[in-house]
Amino acid sequence: MKWLCTAICFLACPAVADVVVAARTIPAQTLIGPEHLFVRDLNVAGAISDPEAAIGLEARVALYAGRPIRPGDVGPPAVVERNQLITLHYQRNGLMISTDGRALGRAGPGDIIRVMNLSSRSTVSARIGTDGAGYVAK
Repeated sequence: MKWLCTAICFLACPAVADVVVAARTIPAQTLIGPEHLFVRDLNVAGAISDPEAAIGLEARVALYAGRPIRPGDVGPPAVVERNQLITLHYQRNGLMISTDGRALGRAGPGDIIRVMNLSSRSTVSARIGTDGAGYVAK
């Protein structure tokens, strides 16, 4: 009976794992390097466990010293800045239309932001490509 109580207590304890934490406060929009991170044994669900997964990415929010870094806190570096002029592409059924637009937000590849079409002054949602252009889909 004693071994059963020991087994239950052991299984009830939270598991401790390696998580990546900020070595110092990292402002938003900072490119993360190895000097910004260290690994610590903590019990945090959903935190990044491999430093290589965060190195080379950009802080989306301020990351505070000693706090775990979660996947949503970092992302690819921005290729489009707010108010930057970009090319908008729309393609459907073999027809491709390109025009100029103004980014209404800051974004990295794969992010969806609002872009104002400079010809019609209407706003559309566009997925930003690695080339910095906005791709509009119906």
